[in-house]
Amino acid sequence: MKDDIIIDLVDVYKSFGPKEVHTGLSLSIRRGENITVLGGSGSGKSVLLKEITGLLTPESGQVIIEGEDIVPLEEKDLVHVRKKMGMLFQGAALFDSLTVEENIAYPLRENTILPENEIKEAVARNLELVGLPGIEDKMPSDLSGGMKKRVGLARALAMNPKILLYDEPTTGLDPPNISRINQLIRSMQRQFGITGVIITHDVQSAFEISDRVAFLYRGKIIFAGTVEEAKNTDIEILSDFINGRMDNADD
Repeated sequence: MKDDIIIDLVDVYKSFGPKEVHTGLSLSIRRGENITVLGGSGSGKSVLLKEITGLLTPESGQVIIEGEDIVPLEEKDLVHVRKKMGMLFQGAALFDSLTVEENIAYPLRENTILPENEIKEAVARNLELVGLPGIEDKMPSDLSGGMKKRVGLARALAMNPKILLYDEPTTGLDPPNISRINQLIRSMQRQFGITGVIITHDVQSAFEISDRVAFLYRGKIIFAGTVEEAKNTDIEILSDFINGRMDNADD
């Protein structure tokens, strides 16, 4: 049923000069699910996230967010769409010169007219959610890599998004922090019904946090199914990727 589809990419084509990145990519994402997009380096996973946010516009095809095709929209008309989304960037992307509180409060101060006391309450609440209460006054330079990721997640949650986009959320983290981030991604989904779209090279994490996985290869999604279906796939290139036999440099 279309009613349960929150994001629908339909026959998307995207190139950069002579390099074709997406060549008829289609993927339907269900409301409230966690879906991880797997694929080799350079396969166009990050481009897919940028198409969902409207930061990149395909040459053709549709990117439908809650029933609205955002491809024809002007930049000013994308604001209401982006307010539905939060983004956890690969390197957390915190502002180095701002405190933790100022980083998390930034989207609220830019996009709402909430009074300062409510903004401070929201910051404290989101820090509690990610297991970092009371660090409002710390600077990003005071934080470990795992803590930065969690502050980044707290900031992504600031606008109460329906959709969270995760760009390589566990890259560069040690095993305990990978586990912590994975648990948080599941928690955001279960507590708030947030739809999670994750891109990662980490197959084990993908299997832990996903309801479904999709595999991007040569510009198209060639598989989308449950974790069990992925593990038991008869698609050779996906099986090779999952089992570490695929050259990760590209397709």
